[in-house]
Amino acid sequence: MSHTHMRTFAYLAIALALPFPLHAQNGFFSQGPQEERAQNDIPLLLPEEKRAVEVQNNAFSRAISPILQTAAKSTVRVWAGSRRLAYGTVVGDGSRILSKWSEVAGASGNLRVDDGNQGRNVTVIGVYEDEDLALLEVQGRPLTPVEWSFETPRVGSFLAAPQPDGRLAAFGVVSVLERNLRDNTDLAYLGVMAVRGYTGVGVKIDEVAKDSGAAAAGLVPEDVILKVAERSISGLLELKNALIGLLPGQTINLLVDSGGKEKNVAVLLGNLPDKQEMFGQRLQEMERMGGPISRVRTSFTRAIQTDMKPKPNQIGGPVVDLQGRAVGITVARADRTRSFVMPAAAVVSMLEKEAVAPTLAQVRTDDAQPQVASRANSPRNGTARPRAVPEERMRRHLADMERLTYQLYDELESLEQQP
Repeated sequence: MSHTHMRTFAYLAIALALPFPLHAQNGFFSQGPQEERAQNDIPLLLPEEKRAVEVQNNAFSRAISPILQTAAKSTVRVWAGSRRLAYGTVVGDGSRILSKWSEVAGASGNLRVDDGNQGRNVTVIGVYEDEDLALLEVQGRPLTPVEWSFETPRVGSFLAAPQPDGRLAAFGVVSVLERNLRDNTDLAYLGVMAVRGYTGVGVKIDEVAKDSGAAAAGLVPEDVILKVAERSISGLLELKNALIGLLPGQTINLLVDSGGKEKNVAVLLGNLPDKQEMFGQRLQEMERMGGPISRVRTSFTRAIQTDMKPKPNQIGGPVVDLQGRAVGITVARADRTRSFVMPAAAVVSMLEKEAVAPTLAQVRTDDAQPQVASRANSPRNGTARPRAVPEERMRRHLADMERLTYQLYDELESLEQQP
């Protein structure tokens, strides 16, 4: 094996070995003009290595192209002027299209779509706010509607998203089965984090969330929760079970061991804060490390998690399995390791409900605050001037990025310790 092939193979092996992949697949697999090409995430390849990757890229695209053709006929690009906003999926009788609401909502000028051959004017006639999807009406003759398959993709199964002309937009595997991403923010929240590995009776408090009901009631780290009302607490799972069915605004009575003395404490339950509130700007910076992401990327009611890496303006199109069956649509590019797909059954169920009028629909965002470009990197005379970064520094940045990503996922997993 040549030196070039050995290094390329090593990068791919590292990507496969990580618990969350380096996402070589879309730079590795996508084909077409620069506008459609997804970011290549294999870091710092030499020119000969890039050529080797491109050869494999083209070979894979040719191999997978046949399974994309049917769904591609139901895939469109959504434009406002010369700016491409998103992809869309043709549904119903061919006169309607689903696309990404947060991308089309703020567009200036008339909307139009193209199916790879011709353009067509469209208007927004409804919005499904929970899923951040807009329903567009096509002017003129109908397009080709998607044919749904209700097969449930398994964890580890491959999925692909087509471009309107039949080429590959994104490719990846299912990492988490369908679930609700709304974070249960309407459920009761006590506001404590448990000590990991505590083996004594009850639940020992490690941290108390600021402005929570637990903090207001005077609970502090090292306190041990022994009872909720008359229910004895044997551990964290028992504490979580004791809170099931309770709602924000209710008051519960706890028996707490505080410094060796038992006391009764009344706690007013609050709402579970979302991850953006808990991690704020730090989470947003971590999410953007892999490139551009969707403005709305969480809180969907039914979503399959994948490691596909479509661009934000490629969201909204159909997704197929390796048999070419349309099993859902892309709804968000969340970060460098995650994208979300709404399964076909959920799409059909949603379309049976009445959409909100566009004039009444809210446009939400998952960004806690807008990103402000620094003066040093801002465009001059309309042209951005990126700074050159030495290779060794870039390698350190990549290492830091991987380390921080692991740290972030550890923090997200620690949320499981919070009742």
